Amino acid sequence: MNVHCAICKKELPITDVTPARFVRPAVVSLIEASAPDWNAESFICHDDLNQFRSQYVQDVLTEEKGELTALEQEVVESLRQHDILAENVNNTLDQESTFGERVADRVATFGGSWTFILLFGGVLLVWIVINSLTLLGKPFDPFPFILLNLVLSCLAAVQAPVIMMSQNRQEAKDRLRAENDYRVNLKAELEIRHLHSKLDLLLTHQWHRLLEIQQVQTDLLEELGRKQ
Repeated sequence: MNVHCAICKKELPITDVTPARFVRPAVVSLIEASAPDWNAESFICHDDLNQFRSQYVQDVLTEEKGELTALEQEVVESLRQHDILAENVNNTLDQESTFGERVADRVATFGGSWTFILLFGGVLLVWIVINSLTLLGKPFDPFPFILLNLVLSCLAAVQAPVIMMSQNRQEAKDRLRAENDYRVNLKAELEIRHLHSKLDLLLTHQWHRLLEIQQVQTDLLEELGRKQ
């Protein structure tokens, strides 16, 4: 019994053709694109079927490579559409700070430096020397230097709240930094989960494609085995 191949239109024995119902659905879509009259009652010769199988494997591999590139572009675009959460907290606070707060920061910075210690020690030494020399007829602050003690007490009373104001500003900066770090870390975690979901979907899709390729390759090998 001879039948006609729906692709090459040749009349061949029934043993040299494959019925349409035995062709895998993934390959059928390629056959239908080349042969509009293909239907469930059609036949296809082994040579044409093997060509469509090879074409399917090649198309799938090319498509997989293109999907990887498309995934990279999609991820970049997804990250680009979102606003950047990281910001410089120091610049934000400096722009909103008042004149008194800026003065407090500078006083605290100067009061905690070796320049202040050396300068303050020099002033004390000069003060003590001037009021201890016997050459002066009447020192303005004789021993036990009561005026000096008063000046030091006033300086400590004024310097302490100024330093506390600077420390309060530093604590505000620390709180803003912690909040900013939390937002950045949260965004990073969500983006990582988003990427994992995409990768899982891609891997599942690839496993399905690989299974189809394996099935088609198995058919090719069986066909080659029968010919040999």
